[in-house]
Amino acid sequence: MHHSPRHRTARRVAVLGAVALLLLTGGAAVSTAADAPRHAREAALTGTAMIDRPKGDEITFTFDAHLPAADRTDPGKARGTIRFSHYIEAAHWGGAGEAKVDCLMTGGRVATVSAVVTKADGDLKDAVGKRVGLTVDDRGRQDGFGYSWAMVGLPSDLPDDMPKCVSGAPFEKTRPGSGTFHVKSLDHRP
Repeated sequence: MHHSPRHRTARRVAVLGAVALLLLTGGAAVSTAADAPRHAREAALTGTAMIDRPKGDEITFTFDAHLPAADRTDPGKARGTIRFSHYIEAAHWGGAGEAKVDCLMTGGRVATVSAVVTKADGDLKDAVGKRVGLTVDDRGRQDGFGYSWAMVGLPSDLPDDMPKCVSGAPFEKTRPGSGTFHVKSLDHRP
């Protein structure tokens, strides 16, 4: 079948018009999705787990730290509580305590939080008043964990002017089956 040149031109215009319409429609859908605001309500670090140490060296942390999305550019407005305990059976050493959250930053599945120790007992009682920093890498079954006093020994050995949201890399891991930490992330860039 032979089509006239006029018929071929009309057909090309129709095909090009359809392609242009698809590109415009697809482009609009893509830009709408990319421009849509993020609807995360808050950044958060929550959960309870033990640090993976040999039996008899029992370290547990519980996080309940939150930063509303409206405060994303000021991580120092974070609020919440951290509870902790560390007991070493063979050394008859240990204690437990609580700290008030004063900073929370997140990026992907990693969170860094700082808190001022408000109460502690036993061998940790000298940590009261100290700001501690903790890092969690939410890996799922076995999270990564780090802390600001890793290079000095104990939280009580930290400097009195420790800045907010300063911690160590997550060089330790949580004990399998002891619980898990959860990071809910916000983009903190202004």
